[in-house]
Amino acid sequence: MKDLHDWNVVKKLHKEGVSIKAIARNLKMSKNTVKRLIKLKKEPKYHRDYYPTKIDEYKDQIREWYLNPKYDFIGTRIHRELKKFGYTGSINPIYRYLKTLKEEKSEISKKATVRIETPYGDQAQFDWSPYKIMIGGKLTEVYCLTMILSTSRKKAIVFSKTVDGDSIYEGIQELFNDLGGITKEIIIDNPKTLVISNEKEKEVRYNESALRLCMHLGTELNACRPYRARTKGKIEKPYQYIEEQFIKGNSFKTMTELNKAGKEFIRQWNKEIHGTTKRIPDEMFLEEIEYLLPLPSRKFVNTNLQQRKVSLDSLVSVDGNKYSVPVKYVDKLVKIRKVYGYKLEIYSEELDLIAEHEIVEDKGKNKVVEDHYRDIKGLVPKSIPEIKRQFVSTFELGMKYLKETAFILKQPSYHAREFLKLKELYDIKDLNIILDYCLKHNIYKIENIKEVIKEKYIEIVLSNKELTPNVSSGLNSISKKMELEDLVRDTSYYEGGQN
Repeated sequence: MKDLHDWNVVKKLHKEGVSIKAIARNLKMSKNTVKRLIKLKKEPKYHRDYYPTKIDEYKDQIREWYLNPKYDFIGTRIHRELKKFGYTGSINPIYRYLKTLKEEKSEISKKATVRIETPYGDQAQFDWSPYKIMIGGKLTEVYCLTMILSTSRKKAIVFSKTVDGDSIYEGIQELFNDLGGITKEIIIDNPKTLVISNEKEKEVRYNESALRLCMHLGTELNACRPYRARTKGKIEKPYQYIEEQFIKGNSFKTMTELNKAGKEFIRQWNKEIHGTTKRIPDEMFLEEIEYLLPLPSRKFVNTNLQQRKVSLDSLVSVDGNKYSVPVKYVDKLVKIRKVYGYKLEIYSEELDLIAEHEIVEDKGKNKVVEDHYRDIKGLVPKSIPEIKRQFVSTFELGMKYLKETAFILKQPSYHAREFLKLKELYDIKDLNIILDYCLKHNIYKIENIKEVIKEKYIEIVLSNKELTPNVSSGLNSISKKMELEDLVRDTSYYEGGQN
């Protein structure tokens, strides 16, 4: 299998006019290999086919028996012991697997007598694996990022559409946040987003952004030897279990729904007995949590955030779609970034996270969170049709008032709008009682209604306890005259014909 370096050299020589035969001779390749590399549009990637064997589910146990000096079993003994666990295969797959462990066995100190467990709070293993799953009716490639505490084996996961630098840094932070603390080191393989180079007998070179993240969290990266993931020490293999028990047969409407379900799945898994420790991770975690480092107060953000201005309808435009933010940011500058390939985060200028949205793939769509508008939701409308709609939906006698005043007042909507404003001062159920009194006494103008409230509010509310159930239900919470007096407030704010 030729790598990126071979591909670049072949492309360069071919571009310079060197013949295929000469390239093959100089680089000690076949002419067919040279031709294939020339035709490749993207860098060559190695995809190894995986064929399951009968010993797959027993590999952790075989490692334990073969590598742990406490056992140091040979192949025939391992074969015999596995039969007790239900293994029905021959000894040959066992021998083939033991060959892959020989180098690791030679590295184990001869002085070691027992397996040494990682101290609480020392390390966590971070990794990810791709899956294909139905999201919104489409078969989508997603990546499951995992963090596993090496001692208690408590796990956390998050799903992403990408594994670029920003997604990895975001994932590490979110996973530690889910676990409730940070370990002193993170055991990793050698992803390019984190490791620049890892050569034997040389210092590992980490990505600068990865180092900044570690400084922010107070932890350190510890990369295993390239192509030798087993040199991590413990090897946790959650991905086959995740695929079998969670991925297969499931589909989700959105990535947000997938992540919510995934986190619930892990919460339940953490309650089950672990195969190696023979303990429940959640229970063991109670002993480990006090050794974890505290979470930072702010999130580490690697990229330079893009700037946007919030429109008057409290929306931010991104790639042809609009997303809401709290109305307090209207006409202000905010910052945006995309994470996990599907999530939009919106920050204030002080880098406080103010909104999150799942990115809309179509164009010309609005993504609105109703809660972002709660500060202006109670404002009285100026549109006459909307005033009438709100008046009728707010007050039980609203329709009756509008019908009776249609031929009495010049602008019934004006008086209705001013009456709606009283919601800021009085309970709506009490205002229903007041409106009923005014209609019975032919009091329609807002000025006269306010006079009634100012002079007779307590008297009217107390004397109308026996009104119809719908109207009188608002009085259930009124038991003392003192309580009603507390509700009466100065209405001078509304006097003067504001509109």
